[in-house]
Amino acid sequence: MAKSPSSARFRTPLSRARGLGASKHGVSHFLTERLSSLALIPLGLWGVFAGLRLAGLGFEGATEWVAIPLNTVLLCLLLVTALIHLQAAIQVVIEDYVEGFVAKSALVIGNLFLCVLGGAVGVVSILKVAFTGAF
Repeated sequence: MAKSPSSARFRTPLSRARGLGASKHGVSHFLTERLSSLALIPLGLWGVFAGLRLAGLGFEGATEWVAIPLNTVLLCLLLVTALIHLQAAIQVVIEDYVEGFVAKSALVIGNLFLCVLGGAVGVVSILKVAFTGAF
């Protein structure tokens, strides 16, 4: 049974808002931001500790440290998680503050491209140092 247009004025603002808008991708975006920030807490603490430990080592000591499998995996996880979090955060800023569909779309795609490129270059660099011991 269809509602008449005159009955819409008697509805509350909440009942008018329900069912409107794109509510499908917002939940996954919200979860991505929250889960990546939760993962960054222990990884970030480990990264600070690792950076302080590596500060006293020379190049040879640092490459030996990166070659330890646990350190290689944690470095890659830290990099990828940080870039996922960065991409989601920058996307929110772009969507909130950039006007115009074309500019907004180009910046969102550019943001994604740069984060994926940074992740690929970073992971390959970490793996190269881990496996060959050379930069």
